[in-house]
Amino acid sequence: MGVTERKAREKEELRSLILEAAMRLFAEKGVENVTIRNIADAVEYSIGTIYVYFKDKNAILHALHTKGFAELRSRFLVLMHVNNPMERLKAAGHVYIQFAHENPEMYNLMFSIIAPMDFIETWNNEWNEGQATFSFVRDMVQDCMKIGYFGGHSALPLAYMIWSMVHGMCSLVISRRASITGLENPPAEAYAEFLRILDKL
Repeated sequence: MGVTERKAREKEELRSLILEAAMRLFAEKGVENVTIRNIADAVEYSIGTIYVYFKDKNAILHALHTKGFAELRSRFLVLMHVNNPMERLKAAGHVYIQFAHENPEMYNLMFSIIAPMDFIETWNNEWNEGQATFSFVRDMVQDCMKIGYFGGHSALPLAYMIWSMVHGMCSLVISRRASITGLENPPAEAYAEFLRILDKL
């Protein structure tokens, strides 16, 4: 391995170390209570080193949220071998719920915390990660329509409705709001009911 390649690898390793430490601190203390100094102390580097890699805390949060979306997308892509689009759509909901259950802090960062969006808006970027996720749902809905499902419905608002429904099921659990329902497993039980509704559309 040459000098250039080694330096590039070391740089990426330090960037990953910073992100891992930041995510751990955010989960332990809450996003609002973590400073760049806290992150620097956790990785045992100077504050200046952190700023070499990230412009500010919002940039760190954006990088983490991008990492989360990459993981979610990789799980979705496994479903591409499912030929029937309706079965693929149903399975995608299960994958989404499982991801949220396994990664509540990351899920909250991806969909609830404003900071990553502030970063995107400040730098006039597109929300490519969110667009890719929504496009995946939209494409599945359109594929369902091509074989006769969802007659009389419009693909975009229907895709948004489906995404919103499943997102709400996950968010209520993560924010500890679902316990009042009396359901043993609120997302799983609610999603099963939602699928019964989908079958009638």
